[in-house]
Amino acid sequence: PSESRIQTTRTTASSLLSPRKEVWIMDPATDTYYYWLCTVSVPVFYNLIFLVARACFNELQSKNRVLWMSLDHTSDLLYYIDIFVRARTGFLEQGLLVKDEKVLKEKYIKTQQFKLDILSIIPTDIVFLYIGIDNPEWRFNRLFRLSRLLEFFDRTETRTNFPNIFRIANLVLYIIIIIHWNGCLYFAISKMLGFGSDTWVYPTSKKNPEFAHLTRQYIYSFYWSTLTLTTIGDAINVHLETLRKVGIFQDCEAGLLIELVLKLQPQVFSPGDYICKKGDIGKEMYIIKEGKLAVVADDGVTQFVVLSDGAYFGEISILGIKGSKAGNRRTANIRSVGYSDLFALSKEDLMEALIEYPDAKYALEEKGRSILMKDNLIDESLVTATDAKDMEVKVNQVESTLEVMTSKFRKLLSQYESSQRKLQQRLTNL
Repeated sequence: PSESRIQTTRTTASSLLSPRKEVWIMDPATDTYYYWLCTVSVPVFYNLIFLVARACFNELQSKNRVLWMSLDHTSDLLYYIDIFVRARTGFLEQGLLVKDEKVLKEKYIKTQQFKLDILSIIPTDIVFLYIGIDNPEWRFNRLFRLSRLLEFFDRTETRTNFPNIFRIANLVLYIIIIIHWNGCLYFAISKMLGFGSDTWVYPTSKKNPEFAHLTRQYIYSFYWSTLTLTTIGDAINVHLETLRKVGIFQDCEAGLLIELVLKLQPQVFSPGDYICKKGDIGKEMYIIKEGKLAVVADDGVTQFVVLSDGAYFGEISILGIKGSKAGNRRTANIRSVGYSDLFALSKEDLMEALIEYPDAKYALEEKGRSILMKDNLIDESLVTATDAKDMEVKVNQVESTLEVMTSKFRKLLSQYESSQRKLQQRLTNL
């Protein structure tokens, strides 16, 4: 018994004194970790781009089955290796790199990322045994590893010498990916609804055989997606036509109208809200996008007329026409019947846009004046008085300007005479 105890003691002592076997740990601050990020980002990017394309474009999937199977299995293998790397990736604690294998493994298992990584390697390919291999949408769970690609982009941004250029390129890549996904989904929806069944869906190949080609299908879908996601041009055209319906803007040049369209402010009114009341100073004109507005009496009950979609009002008040009997004041009470969406154009925005279009400003004032004269809402005596007053103001401004210029000229003349006298004295001394 004593000998066995001695032997046990020796074994314990030797195990304590012998160096502990080191395990491989990935330091996230090294180049090796960055290169691994680069490697594992390739299958993630591959799945991000090609899974949705293969799921939506049947011809792309059916023509290259062997290639897709090889790439899918390779990406799955890299996913499995990446889980092992994550479980062995160290982290800093109080400035020191933690290298304990057990601690690293436990920390990784407790994270949300571990659950996503497990979801991304679930072998959903088993379904192919029952429904066929041409259903790559069952591999969409591989996209749960997208965080690796984002981490690679962040690391690259900190390592590159041109971070601003990289950010721009990264943003462009995100936009292209969104357009790509949107285009693929558009083609898939078109396939469900039936090609050529509507003007919205992808055209049928019965009338034009070129639409049956895979390249044509993808380019058309990508182009449609690009136009759909950049609809600001269509919005300008829609509001441009609405603005052209306003009488005073009908003959304005397109450049001015585009500037005014960009300055339109959307406003929403609830049932019973007053858009304007009689006597208020008019600082905005309104165009009804959707809804109904009632022109009511002072009691708020009696309705004179109801304005609907496309109607407009207040365009004369923001022009400040000289001689208007109402001045810049509202001449009616206008109240929202239900919920109404309106576009408002303020007087300040209009005048700011007209700075670069002086001829258009004069034309608008003449149109507004003719409209007021037609409705007998302009007083010629006020126009004459206003013009005389304006002329007097202009004359006073010219007189004050001349006085300032005269005083400056006198000052310059006195300085010139003084310098001449000094020059003569110097010449005399010489």
